[in-house]
Amino acid sequence: MNNKPAKLFALISAFFVANALIAECIGGKIFSLEAVLGIPTANITLFGETNLSFALTCGVLLWPIEFVMTDIVNEYYGPKAVRRISYTAVALITYAFIMFYLAIKTTPPAWWIGSKVDSGIPNMQDAFSAIFGQGMWIILGSLMAFLVSQIVDVTIFHKIKRATGEKWVWLRATGSTLVSQLVDSFIVLFIAFKLGNNWSWQKVLAICLMNYMYKFTMAVVLTPLIYFIEARIEKYLGAETVKKMKRSAMGQEEDGFMNIPTAG
Repeated sequence: MNNKPAKLFALISAFFVANALIAECIGGKIFSLEAVLGIPTANITLFGETNLSFALTCGVLLWPIEFVMTDIVNEYYGPKAVRRISYTAVALITYAFIMFYLAIKTTPPAWWIGSKVDSGIPNMQDAFSAIFGQGMWIILGSLMAFLVSQIVDVTIFHKIKRATGEKWVWLRATGSTLVSQLVDSFIVLFIAFKLGNNWSWQKVLAICLMNYMYKFTMAVVLTPLIYFIEARIEKYLGAETVKKMKRSAMGQEEDGFMNIPTAG
């Protein structure tokens, strides 16, 4: 762990997995973007669905950051590293939901069930189950959307980078995110609500586009964050190490961040 690139990868991986897990845990709450911003409800009509507004899962607060981190890992460590941390995140999220399920199924004492009546919670078991017991279709849809969108992001990122070289960081980072976010939005709604709840195609597509409008905006807004993080990484690792890492990420040298020497 004296290797700076290895330490940086460990830090990014830990934050990446924690961010993904937190996003899944808070995804059960829906918030009104218009209410948060203090603006009138959108009342948009799409595909025949009327009065659509930006009622979003709280998970979208964190997923744009997840895609920024994906692009950073892609830039310096390559697609194998992205797949590694993505599979790790999915495995740990799955493990977390198994533990949530087991916790829900344990039998609580009677005193605990009514312990928060004075706070307006008549049944703690029902409250706990409602918060942590997301539907299986939603869990499956979310995990599948995450995996597929990560693969799409990696593929597009490297296709753009091979075509443009080291210039136009904003194009490969934002471009890959815009496409992968659209894929993510569609897959989670298709699995969770088309297959799981028999929504109409019109409703699936309408809600998908509403979610994507938000994600599209956030992807553009967060583009400067990519440049800020890359500047900090170059300062930490040194220009020569960064250059070697980027070549390695593109498959021009030995694969694997552990082969990158420390910057001193």
